[in-house]
Amino acid sequence: MKNSFRLLAILLAASFTLTFCDKDDEATPATLYDRLGGIAAISAVTDQFLTNVVGDNVINARFAATVANPARTQLLRNNLIDQICAGSGGPCQYKGKTMLESHKGMNITDAEFNALVGDLVAALDKFNVPQKEKDELLAILGPMKSDIVGK
Repeated sequence: MKNSFRLLAILLAASFTLTFCDKDDEATPATLYDRLGGIAAISAVTDQFLTNVVGDNVINARFAATVANPARTQLLRNNLIDQICAGSGGPCQYKGKTMLESHKGMNITDAEFNALVGDLVAALDKFNVPQKEKDELLAILGPMKSDIVGK
């Protein structure tokens, strides 16, 4: 697990460090993707999110096999970036499994799902993502819960 944390820390360090800023409504770009800061910002938040997950004792055991394998870790990272990018109106295309397929038989609990959301919110907070954009992103990702919890 220690090596996995180092790998995620390296990924985070290698990503761009960006600060999000709240712009006035007239200058606000049209898509959530643009308002989040594009692919570099989404990548930075994703790297922090993964670091948060590795440090989260509520759920990190669920990710142990993935973070122990650099190829699987990179695939997870890329899929998360693509999923957020595509869901927020960006140019990416998510190519991973459906949430139902990837969580089938895992019997994820509400507490585990909520811990994961908390880890994402903490990553968004670290980069000062404005509340409006956080709410919009969570509204896009939230409906996935029914394909994840209890499956």
